[in-house]
Amino acid sequence: MRVDNLHKISSQIVKENQFIFSEDLNIKGMVKNPKLAKSIQDVSWYELIRQLQYKSKRNNRVYHKVDRFYASSQICNNCNYKNEKTKNLSIRKWTCPEFGTYYNRDINASINILNQGLKDLELAV
Repeated sequence: MRVDNLHKISSQIVKENQFIFSEDLNIKGMVKNPKLAKSIQDVSWYELIRQLQYKSKRNNRVYHKVDRFYASSQICNNCNYKNEKTKNLSIRKWTCPEFGTYYNRDINASINILNQGLKDLELAV
């Protein structure tokens, strides 16, 4: 059931998008953390990434991994202020002291990953 669900999700992502970006996460290292391991293994990140890669290639889509050291959740996507406090995973929301925008950590990170991916591929300024 899990693999079938991953196929459905990855197929939909590839079908709906010309460019697909993700972080180049150190999954092997992350599962060594006992607090994160079960959650990471439950969602099968590695398998989802694998499926996105081959389905993107098969469907003439662009799949690109953003460097794992890019601080996607720490950077304000409006002014590029870097908030070092958000390294703590328990901080899920924060306000940029420079720009004043209130962020959900994951949504902000996804915008930053998109922007960095476009920049990596020289598709954006």
